[in-house]
Amino acid sequence: MKVLFTFSGLPHYYNFVLNKLNSMPGIEITVIIPDNKSLNIGRGVHQTTKGINFSYIQLSEYKTFYGKTFFKDFDKILTRINPDILVTGWPYILGIFFNPFLLTKIKNKKIKIIYKDIPFRIQKFGDAFKFKNSSYIDENLNEYKTNTFRYLINIGNALLRRFYLKIIDAHVNYIDMAYEIWGSYGVHKEKIFITYNSPDTDILKEAKEKASLITPFLPVNRERIIHVGRLAKWKKVHLLIAAINILKNKYNNIELVIIGAGPEEENLKRQAKELNISQRIIFAGPIYDPVILARYMLESSIYVLAGIGGLSINEAMCFGKPVICSICDGTEKHLVFDDYNGKYFIENNADDLSMKIDYILSNPALIKTMGENSLKIINEKININTVINGYLKAFHYVCYRNKDLY
Repeated sequence: MKVLFTFSGLPHYYNFVLNKLNSMPGIEITVIIPDNKSLNIGRGVHQTTKGINFSYIQLSEYKTFYGKTFFKDFDKILTRINPDILVTGWPYILGIFFNPFLLTKIKNKKIKIIYKDIPFRIQKFGDAFKFKNSSYIDENLNEYKTNTFRYLINIGNALLRRFYLKIIDAHVNYIDMAYEIWGSYGVHKEKIFITYNSPDTDILKEAKEKASLITPFLPVNRERIIHVGRLAKWKKVHLLIAAINILKNKYNNIELVIIGAGPEEENLKRQAKELNISQRIIFAGPIYDPVILARYMLESSIYVLAGIGGLSINEAMCFGKPVICSICDGTEKHLVFDDYNGKYFIENNADDLSMKIDYILSNPALIKTMGENSLKIINEKININTVINGYLKAFHYVCYRNKDLY
């Protein structure tokens, strides 16, 4: 079974999923990516080809008449690879939908199309026709309030979505809301497969074992908090720094480890300096070695995600950490359960975030119990095998109309 993916890049965390899929018997993975930095991937996202076991092809992107990008010579690669399945997502699905010659070629070759999405920011069909005084916020926290123009755009997108979803044979999604969202566009439930989202938990467990045998490189500190993620505005690390400032008088040793890099790094360092808590903040930089990541995690007490994210929650839970978070990308609803393995704080509220940190820090027994519960969720509910099985069910459904093989 040949499977061709289209991606806007090769983020290190998703390479692990593709490696696992490619190692499955009878499956051959090839990925098409842009030959230059894509407009469809966030600033500071780490990409690599190191350690991959699947094939990839780099093609130039071009801007289409409808304003989105697609790949040059895509049809030639399609002929060369001759895949059984094409897995694609936004905006590349439009490059297929708006090209009747390409779509006809795909259908004539009996190539099945699987659409990959989250889709936590997609409106249900009926909601697009309701004018609401709401707003859309991008990763730089720029707010775009609803107006007549955006209202008409929403309607246009909803109608377009209704049409291009008809060419799709199956969907793979991270969240259960996909049933409700895609269902509103007329997609049958049997075509929707929930993979959830996970890093390679097998690799992380192995890293945890190795790290536990190494002498800690940070002093023992029960009041150490950790955050992992790209330093972009919508990660809202500034809220976490503000919360540390609120708690500094109650917890003399409170400390924050920030793992990651990005456009907000200098602003965050400036914030810590202005609050006179630079000595309490460790900017560890980007870390992609799982053993080094494991060492920082094991030497911290609580994981906090203050803004948009996802996979870092899984990572922290794999290392047995309680998790404090707010609204993320929807995957958190399947991972973090209030008072069981973590706490939710009021979105954009540093005072409430500090209260949730205080609640857990003040109870060492709770740190241990919540951490154990986090690990239990990873072991029993959502892990790399969950993701792989979701994909395999979708693959077998579109090829054999059998979703019960895995």
